[in-house]
Amino acid sequence: MTHSIRDSGRRPVKFCAGYLSVAVMFALVCFGLTPQAAFSADKPKGQEISRVIAKEMTAAQKALQAGQWAEAVKNLEAAETKSGLNAFDKKTIYDFKGFAYVKLNNLKAAEQAYEAALATGAYTPEDAAKTTRMLFRLSAGNQQYAKAADYGKQVAESGAATPDDLAILSQIYFLQKDCKSSAQWADKAIAAARKAGEAPKENLYQFKLQCASDASDTPGMAAVLVDLIRLTNKTTYWNTLLRIERQDERDDHNTLMLYRVMYDTNSMTAGSDYMEMAQLLGDSALPAEAETVLEKAMATPGLINDQQKERATRLLNSFKSRAEADKKGLPQLDAEAKKNPAGELDIKLGEVYYGVGDYQNAVTAINRGLQKGQVKHVDEGYVYLGRSQVALKNTADAKKAFAGLKSVPNISPRVLKVWELYADTLGR
Repeated sequence: MTHSIRDSGRRPVKFCAGYLSVAVMFALVCFGLTPQAAFSADKPKGQEISRVIAKEMTAAQKALQAGQWAEAVKNLEAAETKSGLNAFDKKTIYDFKGFAYVKLNNLKAAEQAYEAALATGAYTPEDAAKTTRMLFRLSAGNQQYAKAADYGKQVAESGAATPDDLAILSQIYFLQKDCKSSAQWADKAIAAARKAGEAPKENLYQFKLQCASDASDTPGMAAVLVDLIRLTNKTTYWNTLLRIERQDERDDHNTLMLYRVMYDTNSMTAGSDYMEMAQLLGDSALPAEAETVLEKAMATPGLINDQQKERATRLLNSFKSRAEADKKGLPQLDAEAKKNPAGELDIKLGEVYYGVGDYQNAVTAINRGLQKGQVKHVDEGYVYLGRSQVALKNTADAKKAFAGLKSVPNISPRVLKVWELYADTLGR
């Protein structure tokens, strides 16, 4: 998903939140579904069907066992017309009908049948709780959200709610545009999933993200995007987060830092972003890296439009000639950096080595510069050290390098946040 800077912070953005569907709810309802037993030799008095409907109920049960759902309903309707039925008779008829209707994918009829069964008061406490949970999911699937919320809260209050139940409650409130309640149930569902050793559902965070977007709550969006990135590491979430972080940034040094994260997470989707990043790299005396960035943009179909091609080509040619000069001057720069008692030149040397793809020498030079000290932008040293280790597939060392950013005085909080987040996703 691509958004402009204005989109991600100035007006609501629509995100894809997984909505309840009848098909999904049907699968959830059918999971573990069984009809109540109608005949049992050890059932206590008052928990057996009356003889007046024994024939119809026997036929219905046989039809259910044979998977003949319509035939079962026919026999159950015949039993329902008999006079003198007690509460247990009615409960069993309705319970069987509910089961058959679910199998027939007639969820509205199933809901009505189970509600009638529950209203008889003839369920045991355990079976009543199971039926309430069934009605929760049926009413949710039938888009009767107010009713589903009531049933869902009963399930939650009983302590029997699963993470999926709590997630459905969150979605029900989201669909009713009650963002506060949706967020509360989403947090409960996330906590329950983690307690059960499960990964939380992505759409729970999407509900919170959409609500924050609708309310133009940019900090709220950023916080949820961080959670979504930790959960999924999807480039769409990286793209939106980094645009939010970048929209109010006025310092070129910090802007370039944010672009580097966007580039390294493959979340840069606009040709103008590549061109701006390349320009900032060129202004920072890093033409080789600028060349790489622009070449990637121009090699990606449709990324650089016709209006941008002339400028992009001109920039690329300029960066190529400057990068070639830097490559030729690397031995001399390396010698000068080693002799210099301050670490600034070593850091710059490491950045140049990174730009030409010599990552091992980049690590050596940057480590040497950080040890010497007297470095103007220590944050760049740690970032390029980490990026070089990532390129060398040394994940542990990369994480260690990025962790060094915490010790940098006056580092931009947003720059620190996104690089720490990036480090957390390494190796996944």
